[in-house]
Amino acid sequence: MSNITKFLALDKVATFFNIIKQNGGIRGSLYKLYRQDELKDGTLVGEDKFGNKYFENPRFFYGRNRWVEYSDKYNMNYDGSQVPAEWFGWLHYKTDLPPHLDPSRPKYKWMLDGNENLSGTTGQYTPYSTTRPTVEPWQPKPRSS
Repeated sequence: MSNITKFLALDKVATFFNIIKQNGGIRGSLYKLYRQDELKDGTLVGEDKFGNKYFENPRFFYGRNRWVEYSDKYNMNYDGSQVPAEWFGWLHYKTDLPPHLDPSRPKYKWMLDGNENLSGTTGQYTPYSTTRPTVEPWQPKPRSS
């Protein structure tokens, strides 16, 4: 019986419906597809303090089987700098233990939380100079009529 279901690709249809169900039905799947350009199914590994959710699915290729779904508060303005350092290590296979299950991970008072990259926004760093420029811009003389 399983050979017939594989031949007719009914196992793929069942996987498709499972992905739709896991992503919140048709409406939730369309919203997730709009925000992330792909639909995946996986087990929820954890969530960070910013509301980002981290998933894993061993059926996918190594290197593509761990991913983050950014919090809805970022809307469409999310990027990799919004992932905290402890979850960055798990996403990039520096450790197999998620941060909440790793007792040997150090956390000291002097360790700062990461902050997101604000380049291209109004909060970006803009340097200024206190020295006088060596080259003066040319100013045309006003025309007299």
